[in-house]
Amino acid sequence: MTDAGPETKLTASKRRWAEQGKFLTGRITRPQTDRLPPGQHLVKNWPVLDLGQQPLIQPSEWSLHIVGGVENPVKLDWDAFHRLPQSNKLSDIHCVTTWSRYDNRWQGVSTHDLLDLVMPMRDANFILLTSYDGYTTNLPLADFASEDAILATAWEGEPLTRDHGGPMRLIVPHLYLWKSAKWLRRIEFLVGDQAGFWEKNGYHMLGDPWREQRYSED
Repeated sequence: MTDAGPETKLTASKRRWAEQGKFLTGRITRPQTDRLPPGQHLVKNWPVLDLGQQPLIQPSEWSLHIVGGVENPVKLDWDAFHRLPQSNKLSDIHCVTTWSRYDNRWQGVSTHDLLDLVMPMRDANFILLTSYDGYTTNLPLADFASEDAILATAWEGEPLTRDHGGPMRLIVPHLYLWKSAKWLRRIEFLVGDQAGFWEKNGYHMLGDPWREQRYSED
């Protein structure tokens, strides 16, 4: 068993990859003209990866809790979330399992607009994300607040499907996709960094594709 549910073939494989350093190329710099991070290959589909569970959350049952080091902790239901300013973003995405997909069109709430609502405290420098399937992952506040980051409810003009994290997931496109939690239900603002599910199982605390931060340096 894992913190987020039963062990699956995928989770067992990914633990083994972390132990072996699989997929690492040793390239650590981003060429000026290269759009594809080291060790990645392009796909046109969108592969589905999860921990073996795909929670079914109806929009009428969904809520997002924002807690911790913020001046205005809130609990948003589906209607309240959609009353926030809505944004459109275009970004590439990169999975630690080596696939990348270009030019994804997202709709949802910009993390900037969420931050304007909750107002993080001065010493809240990190984020811990929790999903409906029990999955967790961490982010520095600066990465959560990046210009392209979005709390997405739609992809390519259609509602985000269950297998891709619908009804709402985070997208932080400049980091490996495991940092962009599916089925998001809780955002906690923290003073110190706190490892999430994959970070406790051999993966990097940040996950920058351009620096090939797939696995822990420990």
